[in-house]
Amino acid sequence: MEELVMRKEDIEREMAELSAILEQQDGVGMTGPLIDNEGYPRSDIDVYSVRHARHRIKCLQTDHTRVMKEVEEKLLQMHAQARDNKTNISAITGQLQLPPRVLTAFAKVDRVEPGSPASKANLQVGDELLRFGSIQDKNFESLQDVGKVVQLSVGKTISVSVFREGKEIRLTLIPNKWSGRGLLGCNIVPL
Repeated sequence: MEELVMRKEDIEREMAELSAILEQQDGVGMTGPLIDNEGYPRSDIDVYSVRHARHRIKCLQTDHTRVMKEVEEKLLQMHAQARDNKTNISAITGQLQLPPRVLTAFAKVDRVEPGSPASKANLQVGDELLRFGSIQDKNFESLQDVGKVVQLSVGKTISVSVFREGKEIRLTLIPNKWSGRGLLGCNIVPL
């Protein structure tokens, strides 16, 4: 049951992040047009990112439905077991403890400029990136992935999880223009 709940939460988190990407694309959402009145791809949005996000959301919706059916079946089994054993179901479900999440770092911060958006978000040299928006180890291919998320999130919040001093720390980063170079003011290298 614990594993199912973790899978459900991961799916919901990724769907929320992808939905945010769609909203940042001029609010195109899941059904907005990708071509203009003349039949050409719209120039005001990143059509590739929108198509990719839409496809991934549809896949995740299918996965979510499957996981929710498994959760429902598991709950029915737990209730039946409690009924057979005359056990209070709240005693069983109250014992559920989610194990700590295990994410693998895919990149490392090797420089943070003072006064930068990265500095304001409390990103520090040596932080290992576990999650950067919708990017994590299992879908990270190159630093261009991080760059795309940054470009699509100017002025918007990005959820970042880092591994620092033996524990996972969650940060909120808002890419923006500032007095220095880039939108983050930090240097990230792949691991």
